[in-house]
Amino acid sequence: MNQKILKVENLLRFHTICRQLHSLYQRRMLAQWRHVFSSAYPVWPAQLYAQPWQTDALIRAALSQHRLLVTKKEKKSQKSQLSSTKSKKEVEVWIGMTVEELARAMEKDIDCVYESLLNTAIDIDSLEANSHLDEVWIKEVIKKSGMKLKWSKLKQDKVRENKDAVRRPQADPALLIPRSPVVTIMGHVDHGKTTLLDKLRKTQVAAMEAGGITQHIGAFLVSLPSGEKITFLDTPGHAAFSAMRARGAHVTDIIILVVAADDGVMKQTVESIQHAKDAQVPVVLAINKCDKAEADPERVKKELLAYDVVCEDYGGDIQAVHVSALTGDNLMALVEATIALAEMLELKADPTGPVEGTVIESFTDKGRGPVTTAIIQRGTLRKGSILVAGKSWAKVRLMFDENDKAINEACPSMPVGIIGWRDLPSAGDEILEVESEPRAREVVHWRKYEQEQEKNKEDLELIEEKRKEHQEAHRKAREKYGTLPWKERSFIKYKIKKQQQPLKPKEKAGGDSNVLPIIIKGDVDGSVEAILNIMDTYDASHECELELVHFGVGDISENDVNLAETFHGVIYGFNVNAGNVIQQSAAKKGVKIKLHKIIYRLIEDLQEELSSRLPCTVEEHTIGEACILATFSITEGKKKVPVAGCRVQKGQLEKQKKFKLIRNGHVIWKGSLISLKHHKDDISVIKTGMDCGLSLDEEKIELKVGDDIVCYEEKEVLAKTSWDPGF
Repeated sequence: MNQKILKVENLLRFHTICRQLHSLYQRRMLAQWRHVFSSAYPVWPAQLYAQPWQTDALIRAALSQHRLLVTKKEKKSQKSQLSSTKSKKEVEVWIGMTVEELARAMEKDIDCVYESLLNTAIDIDSLEANSHLDEVWIKEVIKKSGMKLKWSKLKQDKVRENKDAVRRPQADPALLIPRSPVVTIMGHVDHGKTTLLDKLRKTQVAAMEAGGITQHIGAFLVSLPSGEKITFLDTPGHAAFSAMRARGAHVTDIIILVVAADDGVMKQTVESIQHAKDAQVPVVLAINKCDKAEADPERVKKELLAYDVVCEDYGGDIQAVHVSALTGDNLMALVEATIALAEMLELKADPTGPVEGTVIESFTDKGRGPVTTAIIQRGTLRKGSILVAGKSWAKVRLMFDENDKAINEACPSMPVGIIGWRDLPSAGDEILEVESEPRAREVVHWRKYEQEQEKNKEDLELIEEKRKEHQEAHRKAREKYGTLPWKERSFIKYKIKKQQQPLKPKEKAGGDSNVLPIIIKGDVDGSVEAILNIMDTYDASHECELELVHFGVGDISENDVNLAETFHGVIYGFNVNAGNVIQQSAAKKGVKIKLHKIIYRLIEDLQEELSSRLPCTVEEHTIGEACILATFSITEGKKKVPVAGCRVQKGQLEKQKKFKLIRNGHVIWKGSLISLKHHKDDISVIKTGMDCGLSLDEEKIELKVGDDIVCYEEKEVLAKTSWDPGF
């Protein structure tokens, strides 16, 4: 404003000086005229002199008024600027807030946040409503929205008190009493583990198993003639059930390693030895099938030396017993060896106080709901006890043994079935008893909160990693396009955008053929776990993508069928049922339901389904071969046609099939024949040893003596997936 006033003042002063100079000039002229006109116009000079001074006064007054007006305007503008800064809305923000939270804090729509982030380094397309924003982008949005930033300390999550349930401290040795040993039978598939246990229990479990192989972990309490009791865990030996074997090894006191005398050390035998070492559990070796003529127990002992399993015969500390599960020979010696080892271990437990245990297996029963098989490790379990396992809790309504007989209490080392769970816990979860239902809910809520916090932390790390990748890609793109003219830059961006455009519905339908969505349902949690572990080995995504839509425990339901219809998937059931109503509904909706009792049959079926999604390969099958003995030309109309004189060496030549010309091992031409003649007769087939003349559908191909003509047909062959699950 001061500069404007100075400019106006200078102009006015210049104008005044000009007037003053003009008046001085008039005075001089008047003095000269007085000599000529002595008394002319006495009033006029006075008026003339007065005018410049009156003008100056008017100018001064105008100038003072102008200064006053300008000053008032400036004060008003300053006041309006102050009021506008005071009226800026304060937005309370915090680090790591999402797009939706920022929009809500600004009282704006989510689109407002997106608009503010346009033309920035952040990738707008990757932003979702629940995407977390960095501090830089929060500031950018607030700045562009014309608002004021205020960092909030209240939004920081308070450190919550740990409400988890934990095991009790070690009990007073004086309170401990002897307990039965928990023995896990492990070994390779079909080495006789379940038959061995059947003989001890005098049952026929093996005869009832699908495919003659164990596919679940079983817990049994065996009472021996001597009065001792042993809890046996029977684990599957199939390669698919590695997690079950590991779980069995970690809840046991002794491992009986079963090895077939005629088969020797196998893959799952080695894996069982490793599980025993990891869990630091002593081993008793049972060399089974010693009744067979080809049995060689000594070979088994020597093979085990390579895996640090040294028997007593070779100076080690591992007892080896030669048995026959089929005939029952020497089984009591195996039992005595196990009891002797248990006595050396001095196994004791505290039967008082809150219960502690481990979930061995879990499944859903139609009439009873979620059911678990557990081993009690401390305390005594009774009806009405409140238990917590993983993210589930139970009020025990009913307990039963392995024969489905109801029991009132379960002591340490005892296997027990528990009914009363609100949700299905996972196999391997730790069971802890708490004082009340509210406390159980509190523990479950805390564990779910912990899991959620861990997931959020992982998500934030992943988002930060992706953001850095996008920023780096954006920086490289800017460097790449920075030197190009704007026309070339625009054209390249247009081409990239066109390539990234979504596929049309028809194109999508064609592209989805190489995706196999599946739903897995199993009878128990461990079975589903085993199937999922096998699926983790899938490494043929470049051929066909395997997409797991849903998995769970229990029979196939209408929801599973609806889900499969939505994703155009296949339902695989393992040891579960699908009712007639469900199967009819699936048939109407075009959903495949595949039920299996044996796990490797299910995997084979899955491999076949994957193979059916692959495009067929074309294979050439040779029909006949001929050798060119001479070449010549014939005239047809006005043009000459090259002809090859051939003799059929192998098979036959069929005019309607495809042909190829081979010279020095290289294919020169592929196509069909224009003519095939024997002497002067047109024929369609020429057999081995016969001469013929033939001309190709391409005249420019040069025929030479010694070239080979091969007749072949193309057949489509179904492709097979390259995925090998390992068994």
